[in-house]
Amino acid sequence: MVDQSQKDSRYKARQQKVKAEIDARVASAQEEKGLFLIITGNGKGKSTSGFGTIARAVGHGQKCGVGQFIKGTWDCGERALLEQHGVDFAVMATGFTWETQNKEADTAAAQATWAECKKMLGNDSYDVILLDELTYMVSYGYIELSEVIAAINHRPESQSVIVTGRGAHRELIEIADTVSEVRNIKHAFEKGIKARKGVDW
Repeated sequence: MVDQSQKDSRYKARQQKVKAEIDARVASAQEEKGLFLIITGNGKGKSTSGFGTIARAVGHGQKCGVGQFIKGTWDCGERALLEQHGVDFAVMATGFTWETQNKEADTAAAQATWAECKKMLGNDSYDVILLDELTYMVSYGYIELSEVIAAINHRPESQSVIVTGRGAHRELIEIADTVSEVRNIKHAFEKGIKARKGVDW
């Protein structure tokens, strides 16, 4: 029978091997540049994750900006908090497209918000920029994919960008450094439970 000291020794050997592998990977990752991240998928939490990253950056004293598409008419807890800490917002402020039912007005609002976002993307004073729900604007044809790719590719080298929303275009995924997919397993709304302030918005 294996005694406890042997188990401890084997465990320590395994952990030392893991540590050596991780240390080697950390040592080899020496390139420094701004990152392009995509948070996509059908699950809840994409915008929450994006705003969490903005909050983290603000905590490190970094300059941040947010372009907020689609959900701009809601009382936004993240915006209420982050504006107090110097985060700049460009907000589409038309609400959900299925509520407006006016493609011409939605396109104009998206373009106006995108124009503000492009200014941030071209400004090297911004460390991190969140383009919340931008994937929908591309899918609906309100903003040209090629224009989004060009703005992201030509941003200042040290600037990081986060794009959230369902159905991220494959060309955006191809140029991204990190892509995460949020999968829906179940959602309270499917049971008829009302969206909750402070949790859902």
